[in-house]
Amino acid sequence: MSEDAINICWRAPSNIALIKYWGKKDHQLPINSSLSITLESSSTTTSLSFRKRSTKGKKIHLKYYFHDQQHLIFEEKIERLLDDLCAEMPFLTDFELDFHSSNNFPHSTGIASSASSMCTLALCLVSMEELVSRKKLTEDDFFRRASFIARLGSGSASRSVFGGIVTWGYSPFISHSSDEYATPFPIQKESRLNQLWDLILIVSTKEKAVTSTSGHLMMNDHPYREGRKIQAESNFRRMVEAIGEDDFQTIAAIAENEALSLHALLMTSSPDGLLLQSNTLHLIEEIKRFRTGTGLELFFTIDAGPNLHLIYLEEHRERVLSFVKNSLLRFCEDGQWIDDKIGSGPVRL
Repeated sequence: MSEDAINICWRAPSNIALIKYWGKKDHQLPINSSLSITLESSSTTTSLSFRKRSTKGKKIHLKYYFHDQQHLIFEEKIERLLDDLCAEMPFLTDFELDFHSSNNFPHSTGIASSASSMCTLALCLVSMEELVSRKKLTEDDFFRRASFIARLGSGSASRSVFGGIVTWGYSPFISHSSDEYATPFPIQKESRLNQLWDLILIVSTKEKAVTSTSGHLMMNDHPYREGRKIQAESNFRRMVEAIGEDDFQTIAAIAENEALSLHALLMTSSPDGLLLQSNTLHLIEEIKRFRTGTGLELFFTIDAGPNLHLIYLEEHRERVLSFVKNSLLRFCEDGQWIDDKIGSGPVRL
């Protein structure tokens, strides 16, 4: 390999889970199967520059920059992750590593920034692995390995490696599914689900009081843990059937049940687990009222934070945008919202 620095850059989207992953077992494995929609625009871009170290060492040597500023907290987190990855990627200690990362949406507010950021990190590392080992992977093997690596940094990141609708976690209903990596969920070309839009309503840009990592840990001793596993697997099976039948009404009902169940688990896990805000509830009420009055096919979901995703079909776009601007933006912080839709997955830049 050249002694000069080599640069790799990937952009990867966030995703929004309709069936929530909540709770872990063993080493970053899910206690239940999950299913998500990969977004198109809400993304993280990460570049990796690496060069051979002048002297070999046993420790990872890296710097991590977020929006062009060295971010020591993120740097320590990535260093711990890469230390753990040395068994999988022993070449990492042979190089100086510089990461530069940026989001085009707020991080740590419940829009799965860890999914997109850890996904780009994993894609950069697997690209580096190909160069160092001089072994080119097939496309399927490349993205499956990236999903495996991404999962070790953030469970939901395993799903951002693929576009469209994606599952993670072994299920007898999904061919080639695994707890170790995510699996793309095939949908018919004529399915209306290929035309899903996701309008993200920003209730708050403040960092949430309970991180997803701590929230997952709280599930270890949660009295509802076993009940949640049963509920999630039942919802997953029903969701898979509804997607296959293009049954939007059932998809909507399950997704909203999952969102509220997640926050019920958060609220019963910790005194700080109330992440919903009053404006989140106002948005839910307005959306339900609008849906009842118009009969339009749309639904809400929420990740582990106060911000709300309004998911709808493209055929309703004009009426939904008018509704949002006239009725919903007053509940958003400084009127902020993100216009997004189902996407095709990461891109190497």
